[in-house]
Amino acid sequence: MTRRRAGAATGLLVLALAGCSTPGAGAERSGPDQDLTMWLVGTDTTPELREYLVQTFEDEHPGATLTIEQQEWGDLVENLTEALDDPATTPDVVEVGNTQSPTFTTSGAFREISPELFEELGGDALLPSFVEAGSVDGRHYALPYYFGSRYVFYRKDLWAAAGFDKPTTLAEFGETVKALTDDDHAGFAMGGQDWRNGVSWVFANGGELAVKEGDRWVSTLSDPRTVEGLEMWQDVYENASYLPSTEKDVSYWDFLNDGVEEAPPAAATIMAPAWARWSIGHLERNDEGELVRDGMKDGDTFDIFALPGVDGGPAPVFAGGSNIAVSATSPSPELAEDVLRVVFSDEFQERLAGSGLGPANAEAQELMKADKFGRLMVRTAAASKLTPAAPGWASIEDAGVYEELFGRISDGGDVATLAEEFDARLTPMLNTPATAED
Repeated sequence: MTRRRAGAATGLLVLALAGCSTPGAGAERSGPDQDLTMWLVGTDTTPELREYLVQTFEDEHPGATLTIEQQEWGDLVENLTEALDDPATTPDVVEVGNTQSPTFTTSGAFREISPELFEELGGDALLPSFVEAGSVDGRHYALPYYFGSRYVFYRKDLWAAAGFDKPTTLAEFGETVKALTDDDHAGFAMGGQDWRNGVSWVFANGGELAVKEGDRWVSTLSDPRTVEGLEMWQDVYENASYLPSTEKDVSYWDFLNDGVEEAPPAAATIMAPAWARWSIGHLERNDEGELVRDGMKDGDTFDIFALPGVDGGPAPVFAGGSNIAVSATSPSPELAEDVLRVVFSDEFQERLAGSGLGPANAEAQELMKADKFGRLMVRTAAASKLTPAAPGWASIEDAGVYEELFGRISDGGDVATLAEEFDARLTPMLNTPATAED
């Protein structure tokens, strides 16, 4: 899934790194089998992290090279589908979105990670939900790379002025943000097609998007618990958000922030990935006279809390992040596995945590607990859920089916009726892997 992080490196900075490049997808390999290629997606993996991967691997393997090629989320599924089945074009090691993993693991595109290597790389200390997304019938093919959880950001001044404290249940949250809505600002800025945030209401009510029955995946939107969660979300959207039903992944922090010349905020509350903290803050001019956000700090106007569950505790929010795998057609699979050993080393896991990305290993996650942002990220990630590990899930995301569903719900459609309609549409898609022609 697509993520942005304030302060992440631009493509130009990535190009400046030794051993890193951005050729087109499927570029033909050249040189001996000791020349490895690694695909990383977006800019979450910083230049410093990339440089460490390249340098450490090459130091441990004199004569070998590791080239990191930049990919973009919007093209990744198509590029992987075209490249992975040919040893001449395949990357050796690939980053893939956690929700995209099942499409490739179930099709045999990734090399199986042996039980011995799985234990060596972290075993049970690795983030369980991401391990599951990269596994088939108990066999591991893709392991967690990093995670980013999501939680609630809010304006303490607006909440306090209205006499509200942090809610303890999901129903209380809904009533609070509805009560905070007035002519000046929305109680809760939420796009009508934002299913990645919206599914938290489904999961909190015990619902699922799909379940596996025998060898077949079945869409379960019509399950009463899923319907209840969707209706609960619909009520919050209709009565607390001013964003159109056509909006999905937007910069919610812009609605929380003060505007230019201290214009009032457009919303009292938002829900966003943890890295949004760097885009939230008061507007100030820096030494060069540029308008910048000063970022969230303890004790300021802005604060955070976990979206509460139906009966309290953190709601099971949808977790974003990536998995990492070795191509099944890599000409150098043993060397590619050594790249994984660098990724899962204590040193690299600690560097991930230091960069603000949630590391795969639970022991490294402890390093994130030095401030309230890291502590909440780890806590919400522990309660998080992923989308179904169905072979056709990547195709469903590419087709925007859940955006369409949530858009029609936010337009006031009857949830139970829409659930039946989309169940019939989604079940065949869940069981159909993506192809190059898709």
